[in-house]
Amino acid sequence: MPASVAGAGGRARGSAIGPYTVLRGLDDEASGIPVPERRFIGRSADGDRTVLIGAPLPGADPGRFLAEAETSRYLLGPWSSPATEVAAPGDAPWHARPYVPALPLPAALTVHGGPLPEGTVRALGAALVETLIVGHGQGLAHAGVSPAAVLLAADGPRLTCFGAVRAAAGDGAARSGLPGLESGSLPPEEATGGRPQPAGDVYALGATLAYAATGHTVPEREELPAGLRTVVTACLSRDPAARPRPAELLDLLEAGGPAPASPAPASAPPAPASGPMSSDTVLLRSAEPAPAPPAPASGPMSPDTVLLRSAEPAGRAAALLGPGRLPGRIIAALARQSAGLLAATLPVPPAPQD
Repeated sequence: MPASVAGAGGRARGSAIGPYTVLRGLDDEASGIPVPERRFIGRSADGDRTVLIGAPLPGADPGRFLAEAETSRYLLGPWSSPATEVAAPGDAPWHARPYVPALPLPAALTVHGGPLPEGTVRALGAALVETLIVGHGQGLAHAGVSPAAVLLAADGPRLTCFGAVRAAAGDGAARSGLPGLESGSLPPEEATGGRPQPAGDVYALGATLAYAATGHTVPEREELPAGLRTVVTACLSRDPAARPRPAELLDLLEAGGPAPASPAPASAPPAPASGPMSSDTVLLRSAEPAPAPPAPASGPMSPDTVLLRSAEPAGRAAALLGPGRLPGRIIAALARQSAGLLAATLPVPPAPQD
């Protein structure tokens, strides 16, 4: 995966963010797609934990950034990406989550050599819709769906950048043109300062799927694959009330359109010859989506648990995310990323001066 050594925002390899040492940046600045935060892959000093770190863009409001990171801790669903660590009050702002070998969607298109196959876009869309359904059931608008927010992993996508629109500017303030916000996936009502709502997530999803299918977020209708025109153009309605509900989107993404020929699935990198596998290798080798949480031992299930437990609707994306849906070049890039990080060593600190 292309990425500068310093990464976005100029963090050099070996610099520290919280308790972690930066190994590399995640995003390729040459893609031209805005990223709502600076993202790095880092490792703990003892080498035991590899994480994906997020830090605010220069000039961003650290309080709003940390507030959204804190809220993201409660996100559910197999394709969500909740923060598991957040900077302590008074420290420089950052958040982290366990590392999974993954490519940002813009980097995946670069590796693949152009737009993704329609079947891949449908599977990606179904997984993202399931994530939104669960989040909306929790009363949370994601407010950060964009091409850069989507990471492609071997077992399915991860939706990141929760709350990026809210973090960029408070309600009532114009957000159009702000750093980190991709204009094509910013819902018009939010661009003018409106409070992010679930219908805005649907608009942003449509723009993100358009990007995956064509390479840009505001294509002409004729540029879209015929099987995706209805779903994408419906999402991109300027009237929030006219946009489809996420559950309707799931039906549309599952239905219609010829399935592309499935190439032979690429193998994940082998485990080390001896000794236990690192968490990174285990994550890349897994071909199955994360299991849903078990039902509570007693008492009524919450709406979120109902969504997660069965194929109605959560879990339906898994059927579309089978072998062959992720192009081989992307699988190979994930393997290279994982192998590179497994071989990476933390810089040796300078010896103390006498």
